[in-house]
Amino acid sequence: MASAQSQEDQVLEEETSFVRILTLNRPRQLNALSAQMISRLLELFQRYETDSNVKLLILKGKGRAFCAGGDVAAVVRGINEGDWISGAKFFSKEFILNYLMATYTKPQVSILNGIVMGGGAGVSIHGRFRVATENSVFAMPETALGLFPDIGASYFLSRLPGFFGEYVGLTGARLDGAEMRACGLATHFVPSSRLALLEEALYKVNSSDPAVISAVIDKFSLEPYLKDHSAYHWRARAPTEQMLGFLMPFSP
Repeated sequence: MASAQSQEDQVLEEETSFVRILTLNRPRQLNALSAQMISRLLELFQRYETDSNVKLLILKGKGRAFCAGGDVAAVVRGINEGDWISGAKFFSKEFILNYLMATYTKPQVSILNGIVMGGGAGVSIHGRFRVATENSVFAMPETALGLFPDIGASYFLSRLPGFFGEYVGLTGARLDGAEMRACGLATHFVPSSRLALLEEALYKVNSSDPAVISAVIDKFSLEPYLKDHSAYHWRARAPTEQMLGFLMPFSP
């Protein structure tokens, strides 16, 4: 499960006065989370937790993906080579990182400008602010492999309107940025053309107050157009009986 890139190369760190910007940097692999990336993120988040000079964290991805998930292929290769312990450590650290982000005392702004799937959802959806764009594509594709939606997805999917979370979790359906905003997976929608301006404004923030940060993001946000054929229209608002019929298709 080794990589030619160091931890520092795979997660780029930038600093402003009170803001830390972390960029997932495996664009050729769609920023799939390696063991090194998870260890590095865990190290940095733990360090920032006790650093009074850090007020805000920004997490984003390089290239056309935020993060396409965990690097499961590397885990499988390790298992096939008899190294199952590394795989167990990979998932253990990943879930610890998810929990740390979900209980973090400082705001995290995730810029979801591109693919955000599986493990990529785990390192973003648990954070305080999730900014989608017209390029965002969300899914839990592990369900196609016969795996349940992990990384704490049972928590955030079960809190979506109606039975929409169950639908997304069971089918691995892909959602665009507008659907993410409509169902609550994203807290804001900002056109990609305005992201540079948003980031520049966030770099100047000297506060951990969520209201202050939300107000900054609001200046660049808009309510996106939800397509007429969006699954959200009928899944999230469907009568309970209809959704139960979908969830239990073989019941009498």
